[in-house]
Amino acid sequence: MAAIWSLQAQKLVFTPNWSAQAQFAGFYVALEKGFYQQAGVDVEIVHPSVSESVISRIRCQKSQASLLLLTQALELIDEGIPMVNILQTSMNNAMVIVSRKGKNPLNQKGERVGIWHAGSGQIAICMSKKEKLDYEWVHFASNVNLFVAGALDATLGMSYNEYYQLLQAGMPLTEESVYRFCNHGYNIQEDGVYMTKAYYKKHREQAKRFADATRKGWEWAAAHPDEAIDIVMKYVRENHVATNRILQELMLKEVLRLQIDRKTGKREFRLCPDMVRQASRMMYENGMLKREIKYEELIAR
Repeated sequence: MAAIWSLQAQKLVFTPNWSAQAQFAGFYVALEKGFYQQAGVDVEIVHPSVSESVISRIRCQKSQASLLLLTQALELIDEGIPMVNILQTSMNNAMVIVSRKGKNPLNQKGERVGIWHAGSGQIAICMSKKEKLDYEWVHFASNVNLFVAGALDATLGMSYNEYYQLLQAGMPLTEESVYRFCNHGYNIQEDGVYMTKAYYKKHREQAKRFADATRKGWEWAAAHPDEAIDIVMKYVRENHVATNRILQELMLKEVLRLQIDRKTGKREFRLCPDMVRQASRMMYENGMLKREIKYEELIAR
């Protein structure tokens, strides 16, 4: 069957939401281990760049499948680009606010807080408005340099990425100075694989086979983390990403932990209706969406 599918392989360009790193290990594994080929899908992984984000590639129809935060998918639907979720790789929210000198981020009203220039901090903005924190948001591109240099009082980060960058930079972090959104009523899913609804309707079988092979890639990475990091580092080198193996090992361990559903203790790979409702309602109430978007609009049928 694998040979038959191989002869009929359909081309699919997949774009993750950032540069090469262990956050995308399951996709790299699925490609390198031949899971996509066995499923009959000819996959090319194209990372976004400073000049061409994952969102712009979707708008220009350059990528058939993309990894997006749930909040990003909601914004695209609100913009008039219907999207469907074919596989959810994140079950928990990874966002944190890290403050300086052991301060509680919620006690830093009006202070300067770093936020991604790429627009991944929608939930943080909603939270800050609800808590009346009046943060002065300062945009950064891709790392923690502004915070380490003392230009910021606090910064947003991901528990699998910037948090570990700060630890490696020697920053003193305490439980008091790290606000984890998932522990304060904002446990909203992040990474999911999306296609435009128009493309999905014409390629349902391809979408299913791509999703199944990707899930297999993540399950293999969870069972063989050392070998998965070997594969990740190949992509890191090819894409000239400034990082190190220890950081990528920590990232993979945390990403895999975030894939575990808190209620079932299993890797579910599914979008949760309650999280969609919460994200949509918060974004609508804060003027980020023109309407509340329903869970059913995102489900591949």
